[in-house]
Amino acid sequence: MPNTQPVWFITGCSTGFGRELARLVIARGWRAVVTARDRAKVADLAEGAADRVLALSLDVTDARQIAQAVSETAKTFGRIDVLVNNAGYGYQASIEEGEDDKIRAQFDANVFGLFALTRAVLPVMRAQRSGHVLNVTSVAGFVGFPGSGYYAATKHAVEGFSDALAAEAGPLGIKVTCIEPGPFRTDWAGRSLIQTPSTIPDYAETAGARLKATSEKSGTQAGDPVRASEAMIRVTEIDNPPRHLVLGAWGYEAVTSRLKQRLAEIEAWRETSLGADYPEG
Repeated sequence: MPNTQPVWFITGCSTGFGRELARLVIARGWRAVVTARDRAKVADLAEGAADRVLALSLDVTDARQIAQAVSETAKTFGRIDVLVNNAGYGYQASIEEGEDDKIRAQFDANVFGLFALTRAVLPVMRAQRSGHVLNVTSVAGFVGFPGSGYYAATKHAVEGFSDALAAEAGPLGIKVTCIEPGPFRTDWAGRSLIQTPSTIPDYAETAGARLKATSEKSGTQAGDPVRASEAMIRVTEIDNPPRHLVLGAWGYEAVTSRLKQRLAEIEAWRETSLGADYPEG
């Protein structure tokens, strides 16, 4: 009799959302592939459940490791039902003071690594004619805050990619949801954030102030990573999951406010927009 327990493939499981989500999935008795750049940091998740939990080293910027991880998953479990693209980190700087090597490294992890892993998993899901891709983006996928322009750019990129993926893979039974957290108590600022301090006085009240606030508020955020993880599981259990799942009250208010402002602005310029076409006839 075939195993009916879903197979989850989760990246970035050493800490934060990835670890809490992995714990909940494993506690439900489901099968899981839990990954981190250092396997030793996720090996404990497989303790007592080695028959259904595969702990792997995976750097999403390494094409060879991606291929190996997906191949080993297919060999072990025969399928992948949920892919959670959670690996990534933040980089804060003013736009002008951003450092090229740090910007490119963040895009490699947050964008190109996510793209590559998704491409590697899609053939498995396509053969199944089923699957669900959860891309962990951010409220920054909708709102570019001062000091976070390059981080926001990575999340905007994943949002656009996810729109296209949903249109292409949806008819094949593959669902796509972007998980868009606001501030959560995951120690993101302490372990997954790199900053280039702003030293230009003109940015002291914008980018400079936000960089300082991000560090000072770490550990006091309202968002609960466990409840967020429970919400991620919930959307995989319904027939028509949302394309966007904003998490946290702060995030909800920030996203809905920005979208309303954006729509109002577009409508205000409607005549100019329509006037850019060739005249009819």
